Amino acid sequence: MRERVRLALAACFYYSGLVYLAHWWIRRFRPSLIILNYHRATDVMLRHQMRYLRKHYRVMHLDEALEAFFAPGRKSHMADRRLPLVLTFDDGYHDNYSSAFAWATELRVPITIFLIPGYVESGSRFWWLEGKRLATYTPTKDVTLEDQTYDLERSEERVALAKTIDTRVRFAPSVAVREEQLDHMRTVLAITPQSPVEQVDREALPLTWAEVKEMEQSGWVSFGAHTMHHPVLAYLQDPEEVRREVAECRQVLEGHLGHPVLSFAYPIGKLEHIGTHGVQAVKDAGYRWAVTTIEDVNTYQTDHYLLRRLPGDITQHWLIMAAELVGLLGLSRRRRKSRERRSR
Repeated sequence: MRERVRLALAACFYYSGLVYLAHWWIRRFRPSLIILNYHRATDVMLRHQMRYLRKHYRVMHLDEALEAFFAPGRKSHMADRRLPLVLTFDDGYHDNYSSAFAWATELRVPITIFLIPGYVESGSRFWWLEGKRLATYTPTKDVTLEDQTYDLERSEERVALAKTIDTRVRFAPSVAVREEQLDHMRTVLAITPQSPVEQVDREALPLTWAEVKEMEQSGWVSFGAHTMHHPVLAYLQDPEEVRREVAECRQVLEGHLGHPVLSFAYPIGKLEHIGTHGVQAVKDAGYRWAVTTIEDVNTYQTDHYLLRRLPGDITQHWLIMAAELVGLLGLSRRRRKSRERRSR
């Protein structure tokens, strides 16, 4: 019911012209750059959102938008007076190719994807999906971890086990330790790399280099860096591993793409996840920009290495998005869903 009320309000705001008026007010009195942060692209509502954004915003690739927004004399040389906006996708799921790329090409909407080369090269499942996968497909009826026994005949116990696994690997002090922990859990839970009962979610696997190349050649997709193996930088014990994860990612991407990679996205992306060495590692590696998941718009005063992003919601009706982006509806539901995703 609450969502229907929000949709009705959003429709009133849009069709009465209030959204247009809010656009004008922001352009005149509060210039800003909106960067949206998506991950998956599995819902067709994303296509409707992209169609709306194409009409009402100046949608750009990330590097292009940042260059234009922060350039000297920016107010005088921008012929397109619409609010600038960027669509970003973190991690590089296959559905970014099968869905987001298809819609970007169809609607002529540029998007930017942040890649994790270690996963592109290995084709392995992303570590943050492994807890749920292992707890779902283990044939084991019960397991004891950290002095707690989980009765896996009960669905709520499988959920609890998945959270325990996720927490253990999320706080790993190195990538090597994280992978050792996952291998140990697969052994304990009797899960092979390809469990015979498992239904593989192809869309949740990483992109391939061939798909990356095809997308970039289209001109509608650009790419940024997201570390080599997606550790939480603040949790790594060795500052040298932080620097290596950040710098090597850029080197590998530039080798495959054939041009400089200037943008970086911090894994998970809040200040507590970036840590004391994260920002410096990004600067030392030669990136010009870095995006966080701190939920806000960017102004002329925003730190180029702590750029803000608003959480994208691929299930959200485009009318609600239209009202939210100009402040006529709060971002509470979107932020709540973003917190739920990070906690999984």
